[in-house]
Amino acid sequence: MLATRHVVCALSGGVDSAVAALLLRRRGYQVTGIFMKNWDSLDEHGVCTADKDCEDAYKVCQILDIPFHQVSYVKEYWNDVFSDFLNEYEKGRTPNPDIVCNKHIKFSCFYRYALNNLGADAVATGHYARTSLEDEEVFHQKHVKRPEGLFRNRFEVRNSVKLLQAADSFKDQTFFLSQVSQEALRRTIFPLGGLTKDFVKKIAAENRLHHVLQKKESMGICFVGKRNFEHFILQYLQPRPGKFISIEDSTVLGTHKGWFLYTLGQRAKISGMREPWYVVEKDGVKGDVLVVSTLQAPRTDHPALYRDLLRTGRVHWIAEEPPAALVRDKMMECHFRFRHQMALVPCVLTLNQDGTVWVTAVTAVRALALGQVPLPHSMASSFPVCCVLQR
Repeated sequence: MLATRHVVCALSGGVDSAVAALLLRRRGYQVTGIFMKNWDSLDEHGVCTADKDCEDAYKVCQILDIPFHQVSYVKEYWNDVFSDFLNEYEKGRTPNPDIVCNKHIKFSCFYRYALNNLGADAVATGHYARTSLEDEEVFHQKHVKRPEGLFRNRFEVRNSVKLLQAADSFKDQTFFLSQVSQEALRRTIFPLGGLTKDFVKKIAAENRLHHVLQKKESMGICFVGKRNFEHFILQYLQPRPGKFISIEDSTVLGTHKGWFLYTLGQRAKISGMREPWYVVEKDGVKGDVLVVSTLQAPRTDHPALYRDLLRTGRVHWIAEEPPAALVRDKMMECHFRFRHQMALVPCVLTLNQDGTVWVTAVTAVRALALGQVPLPHSMASSFPVCCVLQR
């Protein structure tokens, strides 16, 4: 008789992870729930809800009759996520801490703790995502050493696990999982990947999980909470006063507290200005923020807000290497997005010798900023590309 598979499920105190744990129990697995504390609430003057979330996660474990553990990754979060967030902002970029958190905390620290300390056969989360592996395939995965160099040996046979979009396209969270390692994906189960949000809520209501069902969806950056973002960021970064300058006639329109506080496409709140002005460029040397008025254009559509070409840094390929077609032809057609839930944009990838990629959009896109993560999607379900696949 086979031993019961042990799955360690990350619990956030919300409805999605609670239902994920419930579904794993229904599949007959031995389930352990873990709550991760990543931000020190003592620094947040009561704003952070970590303590209440932990209580809710514990109550979920009681209802499901599964063991509960709490782990603290406050130090790791500060060093690997928040410090990176501050450094990127100080450079004038637009980072996404949720992507970095998944990479370094949930699918690294938590992943290793579950396997090495709790003896898990697999880990699970409440993300709306899927992989190309069925549960039993996940349980049979073994550690495979990452290939050396940019490309692996062309004669090596290896079936990489693919990251696939969730059935609920609106809730799909593969954007936030785009930096997760191949190793972690091989040992991860996403129980909600084939479900809609409404059905998940229905399951919660039918299984005494009302305390998490009634909670509001967590939105925005977790460590900022409901506070003003500018006030928050200036607690950690020194103000760098500069000017708002019109790109039309170089008129100085007002002043700001730091060029790094703004991202391309963002509406600039300029004192005394009633008409809408939007950020189109930032001068890190002078500290100026260049803006354009959209008063004469429909909605927020000014040509200066659009870009059709970008160059990436070193690419994180989910399959750990570029697609064969891109390596062979140096170019490949696909789709990409650089914000969660934005519509996919047709594009052409061009592979450079240093491992970076040119992304040429078929139609120009609005508010493409430095530091954002462009995620190419394949147009074929079996094609392992850099980040997310459609099927």
